[in-house]
Amino acid sequence: MMSIQPRQLPRCKLRSRSRRGPPARLGRFASALSVLLLAIFFLGGSNPAEARITRIEISSVESPTFEGRIFGNVGAYEKLRGTAYGEVDPADPRNAVITDIDLAATNGSGMVEYSMDIYILKPVDLSKGNHKVFMEVNNRGNKLFGPLNLSASGNDPTTAEDAGGAFLMYQGYSLAWNGWDPLAAPGNNRLTITVPEATNNGVTITGPSYEYINFDNSTSVAYSLAYPAATLDENQATLTVKQFLNDSPTIVPSSDWEYVDETTIRLLPAGTPFQQSHIYELIYTAQQPLVLGLGLAATRDFLSFLRHATTDDYGNPNPLAGHVQHTYTFSISQPARYMNDFQTLGFNEDENGQRVIDGILNWIGAGTGDAINYRFGQTARTERNRQNHFYPEGVFPFAYPVMQDPISGKIAGRSERCTASATCAKALEVNSANEYWVKTGSLVHTDSLGNDIPDPPNARFYLLSGVEHTVSGAPPLSMGNCQQFRNTTNPSAALRALFVALDEWVSKDVPPPPSQVPRVADGTAVFSVPQPATVTGIVPQAALGFPNIPGVTYNGVITVRYLFDFGPLFDSDGI
Repeated sequence: MMSIQPRQLPRCKLRSRSRRGPPARLGRFASALSVLLLAIFFLGGSNPAEARITRIEISSVESPTFEGRIFGNVGAYEKLRGTAYGEVDPADPRNAVITDIDLAATNGSGMVEYSMDIYILKPVDLSKGNHKVFMEVNNRGNKLFGPLNLSASGNDPTTAEDAGGAFLMYQGYSLAWNGWDPLAAPGNNRLTITVPEATNNGVTITGPSYEYINFDNSTSVAYSLAYPAATLDENQATLTVKQFLNDSPTIVPSSDWEYVDETTIRLLPAGTPFQQSHIYELIYTAQQPLVLGLGLAATRDFLSFLRHATTDDYGNPNPLAGHVQHTYTFSISQPARYMNDFQTLGFNEDENGQRVIDGILNWIGAGTGDAINYRFGQTARTERNRQNHFYPEGVFPFAYPVMQDPISGKIAGRSERCTASATCAKALEVNSANEYWVKTGSLVHTDSLGNDIPDPPNARFYLLSGVEHTVSGAPPLSMGNCQQFRNTTNPSAALRALFVALDEWVSKDVPPPPSQVPRVADGTAVFSVPQPATVTGIVPQAALGFPNIPGVTYNGVITVRYLFDFGPLFDSDGI
């Protein structure tokens, strides 16, 4: 895989999908024509409408919160909860990358609207704060920042005890959250977002959808679909089952299962449980796709509002008006993959061409995305070695530099769009051992042929070796479903240190610690080739370069990222 110098992207480019190979003559002509048309558009005196937060409603204020607890010189904090309303111009090239944005209903001004939950913890006296925003990008609507903050977990921290060690409060950060995941389950103080359905001029859109169904219990008797079925005729869908990943699937006859309603299926006779740990797969025709990618614009516009706005369109004040000098995000797992998409698709540039996020700390996000910008996408899915392989999560590009993928021929990089607009954030990408074994940890800093990639100027990479995919470490000596003892290491101390390093990199231009990841060049990265299993189905560890450990039935390296053919509209239209 060769490195390619970033090139200026056409401002009128409607998609941000990866490009395939060197551009042909037609491609160059179309690009030149697009730029010419855009120039004519601006010379004509029209300006594209701005995507923005139009209204912010604070529904509750708790001042002070944390039972009046004082955090050193910063003083007390207050809690604000409410709803933010936003709108985007579907014709603006910054928004046109959103799949199906042109099929969403518009208001009288031609804008596409959304609304989302917002949650803010801020110093009562902002002048005593550090003028920096810490935004946790929530995980399926949930706040997971507690261990980093040395505080309790939970979606609505309220008591003095909930604030715990208050790592962030004692430094004076303003903390912010917004709903971004349209498929996050409501309730339990989770943050949600409401986005429109995509339609063909008001006519319901239908299309193929896929459900990977697996239960680690023997009592589940129903399964909820991500999208409603277009028909309740079981003969128009296919349900299969297999015991192991590599087994050939067996079709479940339509007489042995049914739709309970348009969003629920069950086995027959009613009350029959799904077989524990078996893999069921449903292919069916779904309807009512959501414009999921608006969740990317929502985070962009909310942070930009907090940073730059004085009031909304109705005169409601920005709670942080005039006090934001730097912005940071912190993400764990699923939202870290969301932040990969956020950067790749160019959402760190706001409607005025300004950088939105100054510093990004991603924990356990590896190199993949969150399937948020596809029709009938499912943001809650995550691919591991034995699950969810057929969802568009592991899609090139995986790394920051612009490169050509020798397998697909595509040219892309996570930094391509932000480099063109000079809006790249500084990023620290931190992964556990789990991301190397069952995700795409290595593809953050190696190419698909196993060659080292030089660090880009705006990113550094770290492996917490042997650590689990965890927020706070496993319980001591806990085994659970695992054959071996769990790793109790809590990653939070390292993450706190790296967050301080990120802040100093952004605010003081102090370089962070050098990347600490396995490298091919020094022999610390070794790519194993799976070996044939023995008659017992076990691959000897020695065949993979490890000493055999008595009693350990290791089944070999089985994690790869497949290049799937998702159809002719996948790259161009997200379908």
